[in-house]
Amino acid sequence: MPVPSSYNDITVNSVVRDFIGWTWYQRQFYTPKRWWLDKQRVVLRFGSVHYTAIVWVNGKKACKHSGGHLPFEADITTLLFYGTANLVTVAVNSTLTLSTLPQGYVQHPNDTRRYPPGYALFHYDFDFFNYAGIHRPVYLYTTPQTYIDDITVTTDIHEDVGIVKYTVEYQNKLRDPSSVPQCTVTVFAKDGTKVTSVTGVSGKVHIPKANFWWPYLTNPSPGYLYTLEICLTSEIGKDVYRLPVGVRKIAWNSTTFFINNMPTYFRGFGKHEDSNLRGKGLDYALLIRDYNLIAWLGANAYRTSHYPYAEEALDMADALGIMIIDESPACTIDNFSEELLQKHKEVMTDFVRRDKNRPSVVMWSLANEPSSFRNESREYFSALVNLTKSLDPTRPVTFVTSQTVDEDKAVQFMDIICINRYPAWYSDSGRTDLIQLQVKNELVAWHLKFNKPVLVTEYGAGSVIGMHTAPSSMWTEDYQVVTLTEHFKAFDTLYKEGFLIGEMIWNFADFATPQEYIRPGGCKKGLFTRERQPKMAAHITRWRYWTLAHSSVNVTVPNDLLFAGP
Repeated sequence: MPVPSSYNDITVNSVVRDFIGWTWYQRQFYTPKRWWLDKQRVVLRFGSVHYTAIVWVNGKKACKHSGGHLPFEADITTLLFYGTANLVTVAVNSTLTLSTLPQGYVQHPNDTRRYPPGYALFHYDFDFFNYAGIHRPVYLYTTPQTYIDDITVTTDIHEDVGIVKYTVEYQNKLRDPSSVPQCTVTVFAKDGTKVTSVTGVSGKVHIPKANFWWPYLTNPSPGYLYTLEICLTSEIGKDVYRLPVGVRKIAWNSTTFFINNMPTYFRGFGKHEDSNLRGKGLDYALLIRDYNLIAWLGANAYRTSHYPYAEEALDMADALGIMIIDESPACTIDNFSEELLQKHKEVMTDFVRRDKNRPSVVMWSLANEPSSFRNESREYFSALVNLTKSLDPTRPVTFVTSQTVDEDKAVQFMDIICINRYPAWYSDSGRTDLIQLQVKNELVAWHLKFNKPVLVTEYGAGSVIGMHTAPSSMWTEDYQVVTLTEHFKAFDTLYKEGFLIGEMIWNFADFATPQEYIRPGGCKKGLFTRERQPKMAAHITRWRYWTLAHSSVNVTVPNDLLFAGP
């Protein structure tokens, strides 16, 4: 089985595609004897495994991890055979429960007239396929016995000066309190030129005439990254870590979101880590293709719906200036138990630790479409907001609601009101003439009640590529275009009222879902097909996003647009 990939779509066996339970991976690898002689610490790191993983090295348990979208690692120094073959074994279980994120459950029907004895049905409420396997790269890396364990960076700006505050945490495996390492932090510009250098495990760096990190199409050099080189020197060696850093300032008030004191409007969409054959496995060619399409559209943002994405995807966002709403794997959660809350807190702690230094990450999303009409969601999400803000006070915290303005019990704790709505699709199907009225009235109501900025995080319609009718009707490309253009008109009116901070279409591309009679081969709401080819909706969105960018910062609109406006 290839790694990284989901195992579900690799074979032609439906049992493999739909399998829920334990699967096993195993392979040999070699480690040089030099590592032992040099007294190196050896770490085995997994980018992500869905959902529960147990890892053995040479028959001895190295670690266990539950959670399908974040990295984990184990110190395997004492488990290795140096200079000869080693064997790593990974058991992966894709079963979800009511205390996992996301949630699921297994049903054993007792109707023997319809189901054989022992038959199991797996249920979940989220609308994407539950791909499983080792989804991201697996690495071996080494450090000295005294090593850099964590780095926290926050940035600010003052006129043309960039300010970088840093804290370096380290571990001393020798446990020698008399051995205090020396820490040097050097800042390099994008071209490799040394900017400045300071000493100490914590401190502040000032960069005069700094190149700030800007979103795509707001500056001629978006996504500018400095490099912080952290060098930790002890009696037994040197540990060096190089961290890309974007200097920028985030702020928000009751109506506006700011990057570097400039009002910033989100032009984007929700996405999925999803592709043919690989499922949710990291695919470098697909990753580059997606970012080329994002730039082609003139988009400046996306949400990692509905889970943390691969670190390689965020590396690209950092470098290209694409703003990220970083979302946890809590999709359509219900049953707000204390056990689930503790799991959610663990996930957010690990999530923030992983992505806290990324300039592209501008907002934390705690969940997508939770059952926040329930009274118990109030205490649940209040606790999560407080935890997340204690971990990172520099970014706004939100979740994405699908509840009504009068029913939602937890949105009051969020910094930004994020809303998913589908007029003329899930409600008033086929009635595109109602879109403007409904969108305007509802978004105004959210802002009036909570006095916070409003961001539309999902809207749209499905379309089967090549399907057309006149007049337009549901599932045609024509209907998808009409749906989007009616929303554009509503957004233009609301933008003038001063509280709408962005529009994000659902979805960037078609993706796999569970087999359902309402889904013709998956979710078809994408601007692009699953193979990343444009529908009509991609072209009208390209016109829309480039026009918005031109009106805000006067960028040059491409001369090859297929649409010049609705």
